[in-house]
Amino acid sequence: MKIEEYAAFSTGEAGGNPAGVVIGESHPPEAEMREIAARLGHSETAFAEGAGKDWHVRYFAPDSEVPFCGHATIALGAALAGKYGSATYALRTAAGAISVEASTQGGIRATLTSAPTRQEVASDALVSKAAALFGWSKEDFTRPPVIAEAGARHLVLGLPSRATLAEMSYQFEAGQALMRDHGLVTILLMYEAPDGVVHTRNTFASGGVYEDPATGAASAALGGWFRDAALRQGAFDIHQGDDMGAPSRIHVAPLPGIGSGVQVSGTVRVLR
Repeated sequence: MKIEEYAAFSTGEAGGNPAGVVIGESHPPEAEMREIAARLGHSETAFAEGAGKDWHVRYFAPDSEVPFCGHATIALGAALAGKYGSATYALRTAAGAISVEASTQGGIRATLTSAPTRQEVASDALVSKAAALFGWSKEDFTRPPVIAEAGARHLVLGLPSRATLAEMSYQFEAGQALMRDHGLVTILLMYEAPDGVVHTRNTFASGGVYEDPATGAASAALGGWFRDAALRQGAFDIHQGDDMGAPSRIHVAPLPGIGSGVQVSGTVRVLR
């Protein structure tokens, strides 16, 4: 079994979020997939079974299986392009049918198209608990908190300044309990800069990781919410990972139509 590792949404030879990738005719036993993901210690490892351009994918974090992972999908696209050539690959996931288009010409770049999007208003109880987790108050949030989905559930909290985002910290066990109790994969914290760039941080205690340097699934969910709620129009860029010393760049392009998928793009560097 060959285990490959890539950093998705990298900036040249730096940054990005590491992911493991295992490609084969069939999935290893679930216990083995869990062991590999825990041993690698990356936010997620993607396991793909199939051939050619049609694949069934499962994603494992160190502590859990997740229905969809954006950065591991981008990493998988890079691996598939390296093995089968630049193309669009159909992926079947627990979150539904998605796709990834990848090219190895002039560097590695990949674009995923997410599952359909949906949102719901976050309950007052959840918002209060989330605010307390980070040492903020509900009045600090610049947009009404929502749970946004594009294959996985994320609580989205808008912050008033870049400095507030940079100072984020939380108690890991409390964050893990909160996310698991409410079925959240991550909590996405964002600051919308005047130049249109969205700066984000994603806590991923539900999967056994304090913070992600780049989170494609949450970026897709955010893009879907912006479009579906008519908060922003068109594509935009996300800067993530800077506060972790792993600068990552994510391009988000919502497809037309409320509830449609979202395209998320980035460059990839090979780790091993």
